[in-house]
Amino acid sequence: MQQEVLVEDRGHVRWLTLNRPEAMNAITGDMLAQLNETLKAADDDLDVRVVVITGAGRAFCAGLDLKQASRGEGIGGAGLASAGARHYSTREICTVTLQRMDTPVIAAINGAAAGYGLDLALGCDLRLMGDRAVLMPGFARMGVVPESGGTWYLPRLLGWAKACEVAMLGDTLDAEQSLDYGLVNRVVAADDLVAEVSAWAEKIAGNAPLAIAEMKRLFRHALTQDFESHSHHVLMSVLNLFRSEDFQEGVRSFVEKRPPTFKGR
Repeated sequence: MQQEVLVEDRGHVRWLTLNRPEAMNAITGDMLAQLNETLKAADDDLDVRVVVITGAGRAFCAGLDLKQASRGEGIGGAGLASAGARHYSTREICTVTLQRMDTPVIAAINGAAAGYGLDLALGCDLRLMGDRAVLMPGFARMGVVPESGGTWYLPRLLGWAKACEVAMLGDTLDAEQSLDYGLVNRVVAADDLVAEVSAWAEKIAGNAPLAIAEMKRLFRHALTQDFESHSHHVLMSVLNLFRSEDFQEGVRSFVEKRPPTFKGR
């Protein structure tokens, strides 16, 4: 079976590469299963402090494999009853796994992100985009909805009216439009994307991993909590972090005017 998700560790950063370049990394049941398991494994690995998701070749992820679907195969065809249906259980949905993860995830959008690929990118915590890449929210033109997180993320990222504009018009967004709308954090020259993503990932990985993970948990909880309840939650988190070795190292390094060395303890 082809390895449809490649895994590479670069220090404390784990790179996951969608690997169907001949099909612009269009999704299959095998790819979704592999991606879900690799995301879970990364979140469980204490040595992994940041995850990066990107695509092999010229695309990030083209979403549904339309050639397969037109033949009645794959997730969009008869395969929906098997490979696709397995994916659409809460335990198996990759974007649900992304939402549950405490490890920060960066999308390195190296090319077209369409359909599921767009939802996958939206599920990441940070998005860096090559200047020749595009976002393709063409769900309405295909007779479907953003099924793997887009209906949840778009209103939160853009506000109601802008989310409706993006999803209902279905127009392709170039890199500058994506940045202007707030869908991505930064646009960089295509040839510089890997270096820029690496710099961001390594900087995050060099910060205190317990604090980074707790920030992500608190951001997630804040989406459903009132301010007072959330403030109590934050206080308990801070008191726990005060007892960590990382906090002591942070204080010592500041006093000694040197870079900290955090161990995640």
